[in-house]
Amino acid sequence: MPEFKVVIPARFESTRLPGKPMLEIAGKPMIGHVAERALESGAEEVLVATDHHSIFTWCLGQGIRAELTSRCHRSGTDRVAEIAGKKGWADETIVVNLQGDEPLMPPENIRRVAEMLEADEALTIATLCEPVRTQQELNNPNVVKVVRDQRQQALYFSRAPIPWWRDGSDAQAALPDWPACFRHVGLYAYRAGFLRACGQLPPGNLEVTESLEQLRFMEAGYRIGVADAPAPVPAGVDTEEDLEHIRRQMEAPS
Repeated sequence: MPEFKVVIPARFESTRLPGKPMLEIAGKPMIGHVAERALESGAEEVLVATDHHSIFTWCLGQGIRAELTSRCHRSGTDRVAEIAGKKGWADETIVVNLQGDEPLMPPENIRRVAEMLEADEALTIATLCEPVRTQQELNNPNVVKVVRDQRQQALYFSRAPIPWWRDGSDAQAALPDWPACFRHVGLYAYRAGFLRACGQLPPGNLEVTESLEQLRFMEAGYRIGVADAPAPVPAGVDTEEDLEHIRRQMEAPS
């Protein structure tokens, strides 16, 4: 098993769900469930990176490592990068970015992205994907799609349906059996050296166009490995409806 650290960026303010990391699910705040998934992955260290004292205080009270970070970060990656800098982690240290609204992320998926970096020194970033199952997913701009090469490295990420089937009706009829469409799973592993460098990269044209941070790194020439998720990825929590669905799922008798 690779040695790796998990940093969970947890921003308190959310347009659709204010205070999201502290919303209760099955008797504890969401951030507690996310930290449990990280610990189950076998990480040598799990740390919550937050901009809010309530999250920081709760984590410390539960024995979960936490650090206060700037409130000015544009992304979770920036928050993770701040932690890597504060901790002085060696350049080769593998750091997994587990989003703070993924209370059901399978631990084997967290471990998988770390394994990818350990196995291939040419990769800068590792992430996961799953097959697109429905036409609705394919056309939903909130579902990010990815196209890979034969080495399972990213060619492009987009909110649009990619690849585009020239005879579109055939692709529609083939879903969910057509294996060429994949949705991106927002779970990342990086090396600490990259995290220190990425903050110096200006926003790229493709990133601005699609509003996808990973395109900034691709435009700068970094390689992103994209493996199949070992376990199905349940939906995260973005809306009140998502929250109620997760609550019903996690509070149901086993």
